[in-house]
Amino acid sequence: MKPGGKPGNNNGAPVRCVCRTEQAGFGEMAQMNTRPTRPDWPSAWAGARERLRRELGDAVFEAWIGPLTLENFEKDEVQIGAAKPFVRNWVANHYVPRIDRALRAEGTDPVSINIVLAAAKPLIGGNVVREPARIEPPAPVFGARPADDDGAGETKGLWTRMLHPQQTFESFVAGSANEFALSAARTFVDGTMDASLLYIHGGFGYGKTHLLNAAALEMKKRGKRALFLRSEDFMRHFLGALYRKDTLNFKEELRTAEVLIIDDLQHICRSTATASEFLYTVNAFADLRRRVVIAADRAPAALEGLGADVKSRLAGGLVVALDRPDRDTRLAILKARAADFARHKPQALLPNDVLEHIADMEETSPRELIGVFTKLATYTDLTKKPVTLETIEDVVGLRSAPGTKTSIEDIQKKTAEFYKLDVRDFHSPQRARRVARPRQVAMYLARKLTTRSLPEIGRRFGGRDHTTVLHACRRIEALCEEDPMFRQEVDFLSQMLSRAR
Repeated sequence: MKPGGKPGNNNGAPVRCVCRTEQAGFGEMAQMNTRPTRPDWPSAWAGARERLRRELGDAVFEAWIGPLTLENFEKDEVQIGAAKPFVRNWVANHYVPRIDRALRAEGTDPVSINIVLAAAKPLIGGNVVREPARIEPPAPVFGARPADDDGAGETKGLWTRMLHPQQTFESFVAGSANEFALSAARTFVDGTMDASLLYIHGGFGYGKTHLLNAAALEMKKRGKRALFLRSEDFMRHFLGALYRKDTLNFKEELRTAEVLIIDDLQHICRSTATASEFLYTVNAFADLRRRVVIAADRAPAALEGLGADVKSRLAGGLVVALDRPDRDTRLAILKARAADFARHKPQALLPNDVLEHIADMEETSPRELIGVFTKLATYTDLTKKPVTLETIEDVVGLRSAPGTKTSIEDIQKKTAEFYKLDVRDFHSPQRARRVARPRQVAMYLARKLTTRSLPEIGRRFGGRDHTTVLHACRRIEALCEEDPMFRQEVDFLSQMLSRAR
């Protein structure tokens, strides 16, 4: 370039400045261009999040994807952090394929995607944690219960119930009194039933828990997340969360289940707050198009302590009753139990006439029948003595010859006549003294003159709880000690019913 002249060459064309990279040899440039470029994972994660927001909607995104953070991506093995175990489990079971597609749409090719517990408290939005991430085991596969991680909180107890492996649909002895309930439970598990709520009710020991356990086992075989809770478990965990002001964790952990199974619902009626939370839970499962199975000792309309809204929701499902089994079903249950017992202790066989005599016990639940059988079979096994019709009374106190027995209906009728009431008053919710005291007397006499259990007696008095019967018995005993005239009334009724036997 001449001094004072314009930059150019001999023909006046502009001169191009050459940077350092352009001075490199063409062979080196070719080598540089063939090197693979490492994905910009933070940018890809941010883009994937926006894709997921558009795909899932703001509500679902903010609930599950929004709190997630990009924890690590060494060797293209992506680790996405969740703040809490139940969030980690839910995302791992439901959203990993969506996350994978969204990341690939951003031009990445992840080798694997693991949902882990966040190592620290990173900013929401996808910033990478600078300190080494705490690597947690992958979340359990779809259909298994959440792992008992440290920090899972008190809600981890929701998934601790172990299912009974022998209580299956195949081992349930069906008869005219329970075949509808068995068919309904099978159909419900198959998913071919239109109803999203199945409500099974019946007396204690009639097989409700067996059907619920069988349904949970079958759901597990099909890869479904079935949460089986007793009502006491539901109440304990909810009230604990309420005390800790941590009900959100309880709600979210509960809603990770695809099928919710609740046993002995009648106990939830004791707490208004628990009953309200139960209604919210049932409504949430209905909104999510998931299923609920419930068992109780009485029909929805007879549940005390529940509001009309809860009863209406329960009655809106498929309501099925488990009735007292007839004699043929009772005998079939005993024979099935005897065959199972004989596989372990073949020397403890009971003759058929003994089984038939046990089956003749009317108004007896299958559970009580099995209890009598177990006692007789154990007696034979330990003493090496055979059980005959003549020895049954000595072993379990059963009469070897059938006779007339005082029934609860007889007690109610005689007591109502004595106090000039209608028998229907004993089944009504009336609490007036003129009805409540005679009802307590009838309950007391039923406990004294029959072999019926407290729950069975309560069911015969308008579906009342066994604690109500126990309170009535104790109250009448106390009044008999305090008031001689009242004791004479009760003794008179007792003697009159005993003579009628």
